[in-house]
Amino acid sequence: MATTKVSDDTFESSVLKATGPVLVDFWAEWCGPCKAIGPFLEDLSTEMQGRVTVAKINIDENPATPRKYGVRGIPTLIVFKDGQVAAQKIGALPKQKLYEWVESVI
Repeated sequence: MATTKVSDDTFESSVLKATGPVLVDFWAEWCGPCKAIGPFLEDLSTEMQGRVTVAKINIDENPATPRKYGVRGIPTLIVFKDGQVAAQKIGALPKQKLYEWVESVI
């Protein structure tokens, strides 16, 4: 299972009303570090399937959601649980650190 693409229109139903934790990656096409962590997020989505959903939102195409959550730098990773922000990280993380952070939050 790969990552889920979400938009301003689908954010509420896909993320805020999801059962279980959702890790949202706020990213953009032009962002190098975003591209660097992309494969880690795909792996994490597969390896932690059933435990956490990994969603990606393109901030250029969907400006309302990043603005709502105060996203200033990308990549920004936010874990949502029961519609609430549980944790947030800004910047690309090495794969192991990404996994450890997600584990500690979910």
